[in-house]
Amino acid sequence: MSQQFLPNFHASAASRVLAALLMGWILGTALQIRQAALWPLAHYKLALFGALLGGAMVLATPLRARQAGALVLLAACALAAFGTIGLRATGMQAQVLDPALEGRDIVVTGVIDGMPQKNDAGQRFRLEVESATMDGEVVQLPPLLQLGWYGFVSTTQETDKPQSGTTELWAGERWQFTVRLKAPHGTLNPHGFDYELWLWEQGVRATGYIRAGRHDAAPLRLQASTGHWIERARQSVRGQILARVGTRSGAERSPEARRYAGIIAALVTGDQNVIERADWDIFRATGVAHLMSISGLHITMFAWMASGLIGRFWRRTARWGWRWCLWVPAPTAALLGGIVLAALYALFSGWGVPAQRTILMLSAFGGLRLLGVSWPWWMTWLLACAVVLAFDPWALLQAGFWLSFVAVGVLFAANPVGDAASGKGARAFLVKLLREQGVVTLALTPLSLLIFGQVSVVGLPANLIAIPWVTLVITPLALAGVFWAPLWQAAAWALAPFSWLLAWFNSWPFASISMVAVPVWVGSVAVAGGVLLALRWPWALRLAGLPLVLPLLLWQAPRPTHGVFELLAADIGQGNAVLVRTATHTLVYDTGPRFSLESDAGDRVLVPLLRALGDRVDILLLSHRDIDHTGGARAVLAMHPGAALVSSIEDEHALQSVRPSERCQAGQRWEWDGVKFEILHPLAESYHSPQKSNNMSCVLRVSTPGATALLVGDIEAREELALVDREEDLQADVLLVPHHGSKTSSSAPFLDAVQPRIGLVQAGYRNRFGHPAPQVVERYAERGVRLFDSPQCGAMHWKSAKPDLLRCEREERGRYWHKH
Repeated sequence: MSQQFLPNFHASAASRVLAALLMGWILGTALQIRQAALWPLAHYKLALFGALLGGAMVLATPLRARQAGALVLLAACALAAFGTIGLRATGMQAQVLDPALEGRDIVVTGVIDGMPQKNDAGQRFRLEVESATMDGEVVQLPPLLQLGWYGFVSTTQETDKPQSGTTELWAGERWQFTVRLKAPHGTLNPHGFDYELWLWEQGVRATGYIRAGRHDAAPLRLQASTGHWIERARQSVRGQILARVGTRSGAERSPEARRYAGIIAALVTGDQNVIERADWDIFRATGVAHLMSISGLHITMFAWMASGLIGRFWRRTARWGWRWCLWVPAPTAALLGGIVLAALYALFSGWGVPAQRTILMLSAFGGLRLLGVSWPWWMTWLLACAVVLAFDPWALLQAGFWLSFVAVGVLFAANPVGDAASGKGARAFLVKLLREQGVVTLALTPLSLLIFGQVSVVGLPANLIAIPWVTLVITPLALAGVFWAPLWQAAAWALAPFSWLLAWFNSWPFASISMVAVPVWVGSVAVAGGVLLALRWPWALRLAGLPLVLPLLLWQAPRPTHGVFELLAADIGQGNAVLVRTATHTLVYDTGPRFSLESDAGDRVLVPLLRALGDRVDILLLSHRDIDHTGGARAVLAMHPGAALVSSIEDEHALQSVRPSERCQAGQRWEWDGVKFEILHPLAESYHSPQKSNNMSCVLRVSTPGATALLVGDIEAREELALVDREEDLQADVLLVPHHGSKTSSSAPFLDAVQPRIGLVQAGYRNRFGHPAPQVVERYAERGVRLFDSPQCGAMHWKSAKPDLLRCEREERGRYWHKH
C-alpha cells in the first residue's frame, strides 16, 4: 500500500490500523443490532466519548506504531459504531406512533412517496406526512406511513364527485385521506421473514389503511404529481408494459402474455410484485430467480457489462480521431461509466435497499482503483462492508446484503470491474460472462442453502442457458423498449422459449431439493468452502473447500425423542396453524388465513417453516372450512404430496378437488412414536344435519403419560358443554383457546373440565373481532391459566417433556425494532 495516504506510518503499521478501524466498525455494528432493547441515550454518548479517548490515546502515545495500538483502535472504532448506530436508532424509535392514536380515524395530508404497488385487493403505497388531525385537533404522526387502499371510492378537488372503481394513484400526488393506523407489527416465526425489520430499514414507523366507506369522508386529490419524476417515470413505464405486451386489436390477451408482461416490467422497473407467484416458484426451483429481479447481483452484472462496453467503445474512439477521449484512460472511463450507469439503473429500478448497498459497494471498490491503491482483496472487502454498514447498519441482518456482498466480492476478486475482456469479439465476451457467472453461482450456492434452505439441482444447466439469454437478450430488449416500445414485444417473444425451457427443467424429478435450517457456524463454514472453491487458486487448495461444505449437506434437524411431542403454534395473524411433531412424524393442524389471491399463510409461513425444520407432513388436519383455518392448505398440500387430508369440510368444498379428504369424527385414534392422538369431535351424526361451521371443528387430543394438549378449533359454548358431558377426562396441560378467544367460547364449565396450565391464542394484532375478548381473558385469569397470544409472543413453542414451560419467539429473537 502506498505510504502517501498515511505518511506517519510504516506500510505494515498502516495496514494494521486500517484493518483495525474497518473491523472495529463492523464489530460495533454487529453488537448494536443484536440489542434486544435500546439503552438510555446517555450510554451511547458515553460510548462515543470512549471512542474518542481510545483514538486520542493511540495518537498521543507510542502505541500507534505497535500491534497493541491496532487493538485499541479496533475497540475505539467498535465503540464509535455502537454509539453512532445507537443514537440513530434512538431517534428512529422516538418517531413511533402514539398508542392512543392506534385504531382511530385520523385525517392526514401528504404526498405519495414512490410508485404504488397494486394487488388484487387494491393498492399499497408510502405517504410522506405533511399534517394530521383527529377530531379537529392537530396530532403528530411518524413522517412516513405505509398505507393500503382497498375497494375505495375517491373524489377529486376539481369535480368533487364520487368516482367508484380503482382510481390509480401516482407518485408525487398530494392527497388528503382518513386513515386508521397501527404501530409496525408483523408475524415472527422461526427462520421466517422479519417484516418489522424491513419496515424499520425503510423508515416506516406506522402502517394502516384508507377509510373510504359510504360513511367516511371521501379521499381528496389536492394536487397533481409534482417532483418524484423518476418514480412517475417508473410507474408510467410499468403501466405501458403491462398494457401493451401481448395486446392485439380485437383479441383478448393470453395468460402467457400477461405473465411475460409482468416479468418484463420487473426487469425494467424493479417491481417484483407484478411477477406471478407460479413463475417465482419455477424461477426458484430452477435456480434463476437472481436473474428475474433487480437485486445486488443484477446491478453488479449491469455495471460489469456497462463498463466492458464503455471500455471497448472508448478504445475505438481513439481510432476514430476523437482526441478528447485520450484525456481519460479507457480503464478509468470504463470504471466510472459502469458505476454511473449502474447508479442510474438502480434509481430507475426504485432505489431499494439492495440497490443502494450495491452502488455503495461498487463505489468503494471503484474509488480504490481510481486512487491507485492496491490492497489485498480482503482489505478491499472490509472497506466495502464498512462503507455499506455506515449507511445502512441493519443491512447486516438482511439476506440480500450477504448475497449481493459475497457476489460483488467474488466478482471483484476474480476480475475487477473495468478490466478488458481477454480476447476480442462476442465469443470472448460471452465466455468471460459465463465464467464470471459460474464463479458467482459456485460461491453463492452454500450461502443460498444457508439463507433459503433450498437448492436447485438443475441450476447449473438452467443457468448456462439463462445467464446469457436473460443478460444479453431479454434484459437489453426490455430496457431498450423504454425508448422504442415494440421492443417489449420482442422481449416477450424471447421469454416464450425461455419459459418453456424452465418449465421443462422444473418437471425433472428432484429439480430442486430442500435443506433444513442449520446452525450459524455450520453455514458460515460452508460459505467459506464455497468461496474457496470459487477463487482462482490451485485446485489442490480449492478442493479443500469441499469438506467445509459437507456439514451443511449432511446436517439433520433435531426432533423430539420417543414418547415426547412438541407443539409449534405459528404466528400467522388471525387464524389457526399448529405443528405437532413427534420423533418421526408431523401433523399440521389448520393452515392459517388467505391474505390475498396471491398470498396465504401456507406459502408465506408454513411451507418455509416446514422446510427449515426438515419435516415431511403425514397428516394435514383442517378443523373446519373457514378461510382463516384453510387459507394455506393448497400450498401445504402442494409441497407435501404424501400428506393425508383429514377434515370436516363438506364434499363440495374446493379442496376436495386438490386432495380428497377423510372425515374427522369422534372415536378415531392412532399412535405415533409413543404419542397418542384422538379425535373427540364432531360426532358421526353431526354430518347428517345442518351445522354452523365453527361447531363442526375437529377437536384433537394429543397425549403422553406425562402431558396432554387439546386443539379445539372454533367450537363454541354449546359444543364445549357437549364435550364436557360425554368425555370423562378433558384435562390438558395446554389448550389452543377456542375460536381465538371469542366471547362465544371458553365457557366456564369447559375450562373447569380442561384445567389447562397454558392457553394459546392465535389472533391478529389489533384484529377487528377484538380477540381475545376481555371477559374471556378474565375467565382464564380467575383460574390461574397463563394466557399467551401470538401478537405478543410470536410463534409459541411447547414440549410435553416440560409442560410448564412455553417459549415465545419474540422473547428469544426480540430486537429493539420489534413491537413490545
